[in-house]
Amino acid sequence: MTTLLNIVNIEKYYGNKKQVTKAIDTISFQVAAGEFIGVMGASGSGKTTLLNAIATIDQVSAGHIYLNNTDITEISERDIAKFRRQNLGFIFQDFNLLDTLTIQENIALALTINQVDADAIDKQVQMVALQLGIGDILSKFPYEVSGGQKQRCACARAIVTKPQLILADEPTGALDSKSAQMLLESISEMNTKLGATILMVTHDAFAASYCSRILFLKDGTLFNELIKGEKTRKQFFNEILDVMALLGGDLSDVL
Repeated sequence: MTTLLNIVNIEKYYGNKKQVTKAIDTISFQVAAGEFIGVMGASGSGKTTLLNAIATIDQVSAGHIYLNNTDITEISERDIAKFRRQNLGFIFQDFNLLDTLTIQENIALALTINQVDADAIDKQVQMVALQLGIGDILSKFPYEVSGGQKQRCACARAIVTKPQLILADEPTGALDSKSAQMLLESISEMNTKLGATILMVTHDAFAASYCSRILFLKDGTLFNELIKGEKTRKQFFNEILDVMALLGGDLSDVL
């Protein structure tokens, strides 16, 4: 399989000479194109710092991050926003939909910013909306549709630009169990039906059970890795719980 994301010996320090915190301590791993990978760990394990570094929101202190052979740690500050728009998709915990725009306009926003031709925008939005089952609500506003439809809109917006990598930061964190399951099924469909490569940070074992592989962080280092393979989601879920128990700490923080 083709390697899309290559993390090489990255480190991240915060603070000054008197008080230095090592948030990431020499992490290396690869993500293949079309993979759905999860990152788990207790609070303070470094998972959000890792996500922010891959998202080009934060810079690493050492090491390199390659996205399809482009070293994102070397991109100039002037070019970083353009790189992010053209290569990365994001699914946020609260969806960040704009109430003054229709569902169609919300999905199209990134394409409009990227100055894509209007006809092409319409075609891409229609295609993605149909694939995610929201083709019939494009003219409605976010406050006129259900929570599940908002979630699918957020997924459509993340993938409509055909990004190389989609990053999801605790996407189920603010949802009840039914809404969380619906969102996870939408994200999973983006991976299986649309071929999206997804990296999801989560503290939730149920959410993680949808991934094909999970990396566990502890104190800024890679602690363990699980691969789903041929296991059922229930079997994988139980394996995840076993690793979380090994991680120690407050299990309410990760369940």
